[in-house]
Amino acid sequence: MNTGMTRFEFWLSIGSTYSFLTVHRINDCAAAAGIDVRWRPFSVRALMQEMNNLPFVGKPAKENYMWRDLQRRAERLGIPLQVPVAYPLEHFDRANRVAVLASREGWCENYVRSAYRYWMLEGLPAGDEPNLLACCSDLDQSFERVIKAAETEDIDAAYRDATATARELGIFGSPSFVVNGDELFWGDDRLEDGIAYWQRLENERLV
Repeated sequence: MNTGMTRFEFWLSIGSTYSFLTVHRINDCAAAAGIDVRWRPFSVRALMQEMNNLPFVGKPAKENYMWRDLQRRAERLGIPLQVPVAYPLEHFDRANRVAVLASREGWCENYVRSAYRYWMLEGLPAGDEPNLLACCSDLDQSFERVIKAAETEDIDAAYRDATATARELGIFGSPSFVVNGDELFWGDDRLEDGIAYWQRLENERLV
């Protein structure tokens, strides 16, 4: 019998529109399956640029479809949503460096949910000062301290390292789910598939 707990990682970049859906439902889905999820912020933009993958630049029909698709999925899942919003994010990296800092300090999940809520429901782009001020207020964090810490070389290096790890795992989009360090599932609509695979491995482990 393998005694090591089966791992489940949620790889996310604030700025991914479909990750909004996952952020608001992953904890309930995982809790129902008995999964302890590790949230892993990284730069999907860096990886997409390396692949010359610019999904919506100069493609208004595709972007319009994306917003409508998000609306349909959000309605079906019972998740409130007000779109379209400012996209892509101007301060994408700052939003995600704060997530890396929050991950280190233990408030990543709450920050990411708050950042998405203010972006997707109130139109305050994640990474911009009004969004970050509201998030810090909600989470009893000092805005000045958070902004200063998120800009340090230490956090920037951790952000680059997380992105390098995502690259090594074969991740190319957000949201992505990695089970046991090697099985990759991409997209909010693959969350349940990732959970089912985790359950299969965990059942095998317990035999």
